[in-house]
Amino acid sequence: MKLLANIMTALVAVIHVGILVLEMFFWNHPVGQKVFNMTPEVAELSATLAMNQGLYNGFLAAGLFWGLVSKRTDIKVFFLACVLVAGIFGGLTAKFSIIFTQGLPALIALVLVLANTRKINP
Repeated sequence: MKLLANIMTALVAVIHVGILVLEMFFWNHPVGQKVFNMTPEVAELSATLAMNQGLYNGFLAAGLFWGLVSKRTDIKVFFLACVLVAGIFGGLTAKFSIIFTQGLPALIALVLVLANTRKINP
């Protein structure tokens, strides 16, 4: 179960690295415009904001990788909770599918991480 929790946490981190790449480097590219359903004009006008968002996603990924490398549950819980809140907020304010693409993997990973912190006494 611990392995599964770490795999899910790593998956959430990788998702956020992918978002960083899309928002910081491919926002004005046809790939980014297709993913985010934007016209070239909208992409150009919002590119600076997107780079800022991408940087924040990178910090979330870095925190999750830090939690995995340090093996500290509290760090994993904190950053997974941040991703979950951001996913819910993004789903309610920007695009509903964000709840499923970012929030749900974070929720699953968080539940698995927390399940591994409970000590079961026989």
